[in-house]
Amino acid sequence: MIIKTRKVRLYPNSHMKKVLDGLCDYRRYCWNMGLELWNDMYDIHLLNKDNPLPSNYNILNIMVANKQDWQYSKSSRVLQKSIIDLSEAWQHFFRKDQGDWGKPHFKSKKLTKQGFKSDTIRFINGKLRLDKPSMVKDQWYDIKIRGDLLPYKYGVVSITKINDKYYATIPYKIDEVADKPKTGAKTAVDVNVGHMNYTDGVINVLPKKLNLYYNRIKHYQRMLARKKPKSKNYHTVRTKLQRDYLKVTNLQHDIIQKFTTHLVDHYDKIVIEDLDVKHMKMGIASKGLQRSQFGYFRQVLTYKCALYGKELILADRFYPSTQRCSVCGNIKTGDDKITLRGNQKHHTKHNEYICYKCGSILDRDTNAVNNLLALIN
Repeated sequence: MIIKTRKVRLYPNSHMKKVLDGLCDYRRYCWNMGLELWNDMYDIHLLNKDNPLPSNYNILNIMVANKQDWQYSKSSRVLQKSIIDLSEAWQHFFRKDQGDWGKPHFKSKKLTKQGFKSDTIRFINGKLRLDKPSMVKDQWYDIKIRGDLLPYKYGVVSITKINDKYYATIPYKIDEVADKPKTGAKTAVDVNVGHMNYTDGVINVLPKKLNLYYNRIKHYQRMLARKKPKSKNYHTVRTKLQRDYLKVTNLQHDIIQKFTTHLVDHYDKIVIEDLDVKHMKMGIASKGLQRSQFGYFRQVLTYKCALYGKELILADRFYPSTQRCSVCGNIKTGDDKITLRGNQKHHTKHNEYICYKCGSILDRDTNAVNNLLALIN
């Protein structure tokens, strides 16, 4: 069985908007309270090893035992799912093979994206129905959705609010998907600031349209800094800023989705670098690397390769694809190394690779792709 997801737009009436907003707030409250308890229990355990370590089970028990009266008007499943998510976040943080995961932190109501999860949500007559707590006596309405529902059994549904728009992400299970036709071809992808090189060309992940959005974002950021917080003008500018951030994300995701689909359609073996993005964001190319969203690219490509029966090969993060000559195999060291600014000692440009052993003059990115390609048997 394979788990896939479907995202649909929700159109709640004014009353159900308040209900959804309240559940988003409640989920944030449960997460923050659970995180505070988790940190306290961990500190107490460090002082005395006889005290238990925090866990999903004991944190949930404490929070249920100390429920306040107003919490009984909220879905108990939101509380349970938020603590389960918190426990999983800690597990990801402590796993050494998942270096991109940060330490769980408190969530702010100022975040653009808010949401909650529930496994009691149902779909009836093409509408979404939330579970109504027994303590609630107000009217309850089904929520209109845009998009057709597929005839599958659904799992835990995620409700998100982004810029005053509501969405439902619906997971469902299907039988195995047929593998993509075998092509016998292989390729390698070299990730760079703003673009990705592969054997058949270059994919620009920072097109001109994105630069227009980034310039507009800078403009709104400057305007926002001059506005009085919580004022009407502040809210208006902030909404425009969040709208453009969302457009940037959607545009970049669309580029990566199309590129990864092209890769699994045309190649059987694909090599990419296992970049340590978490630490590379601290370097000179931090903004560009963050915008190029290598983490998202790797996540989507990994999923599609597994889904369609293609082989994904991760080059070791210390593999010198940039410093190695793809012609003779010589590896540059010390002052001979090529950087994002080229090489100051030999006065070479940032986009050229000159081998000081065999004399080959190559395009820097093409040389890196060829080195990665050499890893495929």
